[in-house]
Amino acid sequence: MGDLMKSNFKRRLTSVASQSWLYALVILAMLFLLIPTLIVIPMSFSDARYLSFPPKTLSFQAYLNYVASVEWRSSTTVSLITATITTLLATILGTAASYALHNSTQRYVRILRGLMMAPMIVPTIFTALGLFFVFARFGLNNSIPGLVIGHTLLALPYVIINVSAGLKTYDMTQEHAACILGASRIRAFVDITLPQIRFSVIAAALFSFAVSLDEAVVSLFISGGDGATLTKRMFTSLRSDIDPVIAVVATIMTLLSCVMLAITLMSQRRARRYENVTEA
Repeated sequence: MGDLMKSNFKRRLTSVASQSWLYALVILAMLFLLIPTLIVIPMSFSDARYLSFPPKTLSFQAYLNYVASVEWRSSTTVSLITATITTLLATILGTAASYALHNSTQRYVRILRGLMMAPMIVPTIFTALGLFFVFARFGLNNSIPGLVIGHTLLALPYVIINVSAGLKTYDMTQEHAACILGASRIRAFVDITLPQIRFSVIAAALFSFAVSLDEAVVSLFISGGDGATLTKRMFTSLRSDIDPVIAVVATIMTLLSCVMLAITLMSQRRARRYENVTEA
């Protein structure tokens, strides 16, 4: 018995040692991604007139300047309104598209799915250029409707991926049974299917909000003036005066992204628990 335990211990030790390079690589990658964020956060508490690191003295002056600035408040309002409407629109359209693709047996389903994934594959600057020239003809540049359309286009693939994953673990016979008992297709989806894939839909909505809030390239092309988003305002400020308020906005957006990530992980965990209970 003792020899068997020693043998198992040696095997586990050998396995951990053989994978140590992989753990080291993951840690290095995480540090590479996190260090810029860890630098920006202290910079937001600096009392200097320009971005500087490390801060000589700690102060909330940059946060007070952010609250007092009409331009930054206006950009925050534009970004939040755009992200909220984009979330609603992308979630509804993406869920409907995922449902249609999941239930369709036509040959061209894969082609349609590929086309819907195109905004994630095509370089964003090409999409931004196309939207700029199209919106110029319809007067949608520098407007919230134009931003919503552009951000919804970019957020749709994320919704389709998340909702499609939820539909793959769902037994469609339950919805079919509801239809046989007299429910319409829409009523069966709302009452039977949607509650069982709700965690996937919530995760998709959070991804849509994050994509819209963080989007920079499309916003640079189709927003400006009073309709500028936070990312556009940050780019303009970096180019002109390197205002420390940029670090404040970056810190707030980082914290908001962390909160949304935590909610997404909780939703996915609850979805797995729900699937396990259903299977049991």
